[in-house]
Amino acid sequence: MDGEKLEQIYQENLEERLISYLAKEKNVSLEQAMDMYYRSELCEKIHRGEEGLQYLDYRVLAQVLMKYEPEIFAK
Repeated sequence: MDGEKLEQIYQENLEERLISYLAKEKNVSLEQAMDMYYRSELCEKIHRGEEGLQYLDYRVLAQVLMKYEPEIFAK
């Protein structure tokens, strides 16, 4: 398995954990949490590999998302 494939698997696992954590913290369904995450600027930054964000703990990333993009949680 090459490094690119490992990176992809790591990112997928990170996103799964992050979305599950958001659902729990915000008391929403997994589908709603997924929608929130994928609409965020943080998601784009993680996908582009900006600032090494993809290597942070999913709980830290969730806190960053909740602090800096609160508008995505507005109902």
